[in-house]
Amino acid sequence: MFKSLLIANRGEIAVRVAKTAKRMGLRTIAVYSDIDIGARHTLACDEAVALGGATAAESYLVQSKIIDAAKRTGAEAIHPGYGFLSENAEFAEAVEAAGLIFVGPTAETIRAMGSKSAAKDMMERAGVPITPGYQGDDQSAEAFSAAAEKIGYPVLLKASAGGGGKGMRLVREQREMADALAAAKREAKSAFGDDFFLMEKYIETARHVEVQIFGDGRGDVVHVFERDCSLQRRHQKVIEEAPAPNLPASVRKRLLDAGVNAGKAVDYRGAGTVEFLYDGADDFYFMEMNTRLQVEHPVSEMISGLDFVEWQLRIAADEGLPAAQNDITENGHAFEARIYAENPYNDFSPSTGFLDSVHLPHHVARVDHGVEEGQEVSPYYDPMIAKIITHAGSRGAALGQMRQALLATRIAGLETNTRFLHDLAAADDFIREKVNTRFIEDHAQLLSGPGTVPDMAMIAAAIAQQPAFFADPTKGFRLNAPSKLVLWLEGNGTTDLCRFEYRSGDWTMSVEPGATAANRREGQQNGAARSVTFQILQQSDDMLRLRMGDRDRTAHVAKGDAGVRVWIDADHWDIAHPNPLVPAADQGASAGSLTAPMPGLITLLVAEEGASVAAGDALLVMEAMKMEHTIRAPADGVVKAFRFAVGDQVKEGDFLVELSTEDE
Repeated sequence: MFKSLLIANRGEIAVRVAKTAKRMGLRTIAVYSDIDIGARHTLACDEAVALGGATAAESYLVQSKIIDAAKRTGAEAIHPGYGFLSENAEFAEAVEAAGLIFVGPTAETIRAMGSKSAAKDMMERAGVPITPGYQGDDQSAEAFSAAAEKIGYPVLLKASAGGGGKGMRLVREQREMADALAAAKREAKSAFGDDFFLMEKYIETARHVEVQIFGDGRGDVVHVFERDCSLQRRHQKVIEEAPAPNLPASVRKRLLDAGVNAGKAVDYRGAGTVEFLYDGADDFYFMEMNTRLQVEHPVSEMISGLDFVEWQLRIAADEGLPAAQNDITENGHAFEARIYAENPYNDFSPSTGFLDSVHLPHHVARVDHGVEEGQEVSPYYDPMIAKIITHAGSRGAALGQMRQALLATRIAGLETNTRFLHDLAAADDFIREKVNTRFIEDHAQLLSGPGTVPDMAMIAAAIAQQPAFFADPTKGFRLNAPSKLVLWLEGNGTTDLCRFEYRSGDWTMSVEPGATAANRREGQQNGAARSVTFQILQQSDDMLRLRMGDRDRTAHVAKGDAGVRVWIDADHWDIAHPNPLVPAADQGASAGSLTAPMPGLITLLVAEEGASVAAGDALLVMEAMKMEHTIRAPADGVVKAFRFAVGDQVKEGDFLVELSTEDE
C-alpha cells in the first residue's frame, strides 16, 4: 500500500476520501482554488496546496497543476473523486506517466466508456442489451431529425462525453429538434469541451437502475447489488435508494449479470457503475458506464457494510479485490437525498450566497458534506451542499428516517431543495414504490411552494428580532401595565404592521395586512385586520415552542442580515423587518426590466433589440453552475435594449434586458 494520497477534488467527496485514507494511515494532501481557501476539505487533509484561479477551468481542471502539487508534496497516488478530471483519460495517462498511481480505471477503459457511442458498440458486442438510437458522424440537425423519425419520438439527445445530467435534451416532436440540439451542443462544449452527440429512444415510464461493480483489472469483476435512481430533475438524480424496489428476482439476476459482464468486457479496474433503463416489466437497456465512484455510492455502502473508498485504494495498490462475490452480503435498505443550493419553485434555478446558518441531521442520519457556516456557495461549481443518507431494516423504516432527517436539516442564507426532498419522500406514490424517471414531472403539485406566511412564522420572526423584549416583557414597564411592541414584518412581498401586547401571561399579535406607510396614508389595506393569542413555552436563540389555541408547536429560526428564516415542520419562510417609511431604492430600471436570477455568463442573445416578443419567448441564455438557463419574456412586448453582451459575466440581480410592454 502506498503511504500518501493527493485528492484532486473539493467539497464532500474530498472530505469523504480523506476520512477513509486517514483511517488507513495514509498522509493526505488537498488542493484548492482561490474560492476554496480555508474550505472544509482542505482542513480534512494533512496539508493543502493552492492551485490558484476561481473557476474549475483555472484550478481543478488544470492537469499540470494537480500533478505538480502531487510531486511537490511527495504524494504517491492521486484520487480524482467524481466530476472534474475523474473520467479524463488524458489525465489518467499523465498521472501514470509521472510515475504516480491513478486511483481508478485505466486510461483505455475511461476513453472507451467516456464515448457513449463507442461504449454502446462495445456493450452490444458483449451481449449487453442496448436502446435503439443514432450515433452517426453526421451531427447536423437534419441527420438527427431523420433518424428520430425512424426511431420514433420522443427521443433523448445525449452528449457523448457527458454526465451528471448536463448536455441532455428531451425532444418530443420534430419542430423542437434544431433548437434542442443547438442548446445541448453549447452546454456540452462548455462543460466537456466536446459537442459530439448521440440519440436514444426515450422510454416514457422507465426506471433508472444501476449496478455497482468493482474489478481488479485482470478480468475478475464483482457486483455490490443495484440502486434505483429514478427520482431526477433535469436528468440529475435527487433521491437514490438501494436495493431497487419492486424488481422481480429474475430481472434482478439478469441485471446484475449484465453489469458484471459489462465490466469483464473491458477488464475493469476499480469502482464503476453500469447504468440501465428498466421498462418496469421484463426488459432493461444499457445507458452508460461511469468509470468512477458515483455520488450515490453511500446507499450501496450502507446495505453492504463495505467502504468503497477503501476498496478503490486497495485495488489501486494492486492488492486485488478485497472480497469474493459470495462474501458480499446485503442488509436492509438505504436512501440518499442530495441537498442542492437551488430553488425548486423557480424551475430549480441555482442559488448562490453565503451559508449564514447550517444545521445538518448528524443525530439521525449519515451526512456527507464539505461545507461550513459562513462559507460561500459560488456559481463556479456544482450546487450540491450535502448528502443525507439513512439505513434501516426495511424500505419503509429507512424512508421514515429520511423524512425525519430532512425535517431536521436547516440551512439559511440561500435557497435549498430541502422541503422539496421531504415532500418527495412523503409522496404516496413514492412510498408505494411507484417510481419512474418522470415522477417529478408527473407530480407537479410538489412544486407549489410553501404558500402564505402563517401567523406562527410571523410571531417567530418577531421574537427572533426582539428576543430580549419577549423573554422579559415586563422589564422597564409600569407594574400591571401592558407591554407593547410594534414591528413591520415583510414576507412573500407583503409588509404587515404587527402590534404585540403582553397581559397576564398571554401575548396578542394584531396584524394590519399590507400596512406600509404609503398604503396607510391612502387608506389601502391588503386583507382584513386580525389578531391571534399565543403563549411562549420555550425560547432560545434558534428554537421557539409556542402554544396557539389548543396546539403546541415548534419553530426554528436563524437571524441574518436580511431578516429571519423561520422553519415550521418541512416549510420555511424568509421574513424581513423593513423600515416602511423609507422608499425602495431607485435602481434605474423600467418596470419591464428582467434581472439575472443568479451570477453567470451570458452565452447567447436569442432575441434582437427592437423585436416583438410574446410571453414565454426566449430572450437570452446564460450559463451558471455548469447548466444553461434561458431567460424568457414575462409578457408580450418589444425588446428595448440588452444591458450585456455575449461573454459578459453578470451578478445576481443585474438588469439584463429592457422590455416595453402594453402595461407601461
